Amino acid sequence: MKLQLTMLVCALALSGCADHAARERLGIEDATVLKTGPGAPQDDAAGAANGQWVGTYAPIASSRTVLASLQQRLDQLPGDKTGYFQAKAQCWLDAARQTSQANDQWGFTEEAIGQAAMITIGLENGTPLSAANPALRTVSTVRPDLWKIVNTIKSDPAIARCPVAQQPLACAEVELMQAGHDAWRRSFSAAEKRLPEIQDNLRKSAETALQCTQAKPEPLPAAQPPKKITLKADSLFRFAGGNEAAILPQGKQRLDTVVAGLKQTQAIAELRITGFTDLLGSDAYNQRLSLQRAQTVSQYLRTRGVNLPIAVRGEGDANQLVTCKQTRRDELVRCLAPNRRVEIEFLRAAP
Repeated sequence: MKLQLTMLVCALALSGCADHAARERLGIEDATVLKTGPGAPQDDAAGAANGQWVGTYAPIASSRTVLASLQQRLDQLPGDKTGYFQAKAQCWLDAARQTSQANDQWGFTEEAIGQAAMITIGLENGTPLSAANPALRTVSTVRPDLWKIVNTIKSDPAIARCPVAQQPLACAEVELMQAGHDAWRRSFSAAEKRLPEIQDNLRKSAETALQCTQAKPEPLPAAQPPKKITLKADSLFRFAGGNEAAILPQGKQRLDTVVAGLKQTQAIAELRITGFTDLLGSDAYNQRLSLQRAQTVSQYLRTRGVNLPIAVRGEGDANQLVTCKQTRRDELVRCLAPNRRVEIEFLRAAP
């Protein structure tokens, strides 16, 4: 995989455009887009707004109001803003804002807002999200060669372990979709103008993933391992999530570092993993979530070769590290973040 990423970086750095018509350079395969003039079709296949589309997107009556509200919700989400899904939601919002300001009335603004909303709601609820790109009414496929590069980078394991490489990848996908919208409305030159930024983002993603691959995780000190480490729950798990599917890429990277450190020391005899929540939510919910997260961390370590005895506990909202008095919920959630945590205690072997 490392060699494949290296080749992609070189290819993206050297890529250029032949002196052909912009439409030909885009590699469009959609016959309905290529056909123009009086005989051009006006049916569903050509992008006509059918009842299903209207029913889905008509509620987005005022794009500016919806954009502002959705932007606020996205900004309030905990976790890494450069992670794949938060970055993709932001790029969809930026694309919607751009087409709205350009007075593009063809429906892409509504579709982009819809994609941003779907991702944001999924992140808020902690539900699994798909990284697949949807088929949108107002988007035709352009530059299939770049889409192949997108899929190659996305499938490389290095991307999942490297959150900083995910943002340019996610934005490149949205930008390719937006270029596909330009092509769909027959503005081929506008679509082509987006290509340099798309290629640059793909190159950044591949290069950053390579750097993450080459960087070795910092192991726990072999001679003097720490007595305890505290992992922020907001960096470990998606909001309100507690199973392995909800572990964030940066959370996996942190736990992989713990595994690497444990494999390099013989001084640890046992681990104690304890989950904690904040005061929000019922006692039963907090107890269940804190225990689930501690059990998930334990299972993650187990499946990666940690054979030490592990004691697991969930303490719910006990042992709060900070006290907050904010009245606005979003400010209160941010203030209480240190209380949402998983602690791993290292019990040393007798000398």
